Amino acid sequence: MNQTSSTASPLKVSAVVSALRFWSAILTAVFAAAFILAGILTPPRSGSFAPVANIIPYPYTDVAAFIPNDYLWLYPGILLALIFIVLVVCIHSYASSDRKIFSHIALSFAVIYATIILIDYFIQFTIVIPSILTGETAGLSLFTQYNPHGFFIALETLGYSMMSGAFLFIAAVFAGGKLERALRWILIAGFVVAVLFFTALSLLNYDLIAFEVTILTINSIVLIVSGVLLSIVFRRAARGGSVSARAV
Repeated sequence: MNQTSSTASPLKVSAVVSALRFWSAILTAVFAAAFILAGILTPPRSGSFAPVANIIPYPYTDVAAFIPNDYLWLYPGILLALIFIVLVVCIHSYASSDRKIFSHIALSFAVIYATIILIDYFIQFTIVIPSILTGETAGLSLFTQYNPHGFFIALETLGYSMMSGAFLFIAAVFAGGKLERALRWILIAGFVVAVLFFTALSLLNYDLIAFEVTILTINSIVLIVSGVLLSIVFRRAARGGSVSARAV
């Protein structure tokens, strides 16, 4: 009886892990698509991309009329932060032993990204929105999402820059067939393009919102494409019995 239980247990765990890997990749692509779509549908009201008629002047707190519509895009952003952690953990479990150092570093970047974004977005829902709706706006301008020089934009940009860093180290995990190589180069391209845009926009004296919009767009596209490719990689690994081959 004991031998039967010990033999059956790894198979059961492997099936669960395989399903978790597959669905974490699919949900990452879905949440990233929802995130970028919600962002596109939300009118810009500050920064370089905002029409002059839409720009909200300092102190950026006369925005009660735009609640909750202007904040709906944060919901898929929160879900994306959570599922990205799960995805990177799944990638770490998939990585071969000699490449786990890269997935471990990627996980560290992912945790930093998720922590920053969750705090940043949670502040909007629990502090900024209630304060605006009750008229308690003294000292709030630094925290509102409409301030191009505020904490929200700074933290969000930092968070998604950490995600780009995670892309670079996730890429180092994959070195198999054509599909894994394609995945690797998509992730590397996402990191490189983000760095190039940050450098170019800084030299051209664009405000931080320009880079925020750019890196959110780049990262969302990378997550959609890589999420789909990862789901295929994980499904093939499950069918080919790669779970035991890549086990720690």
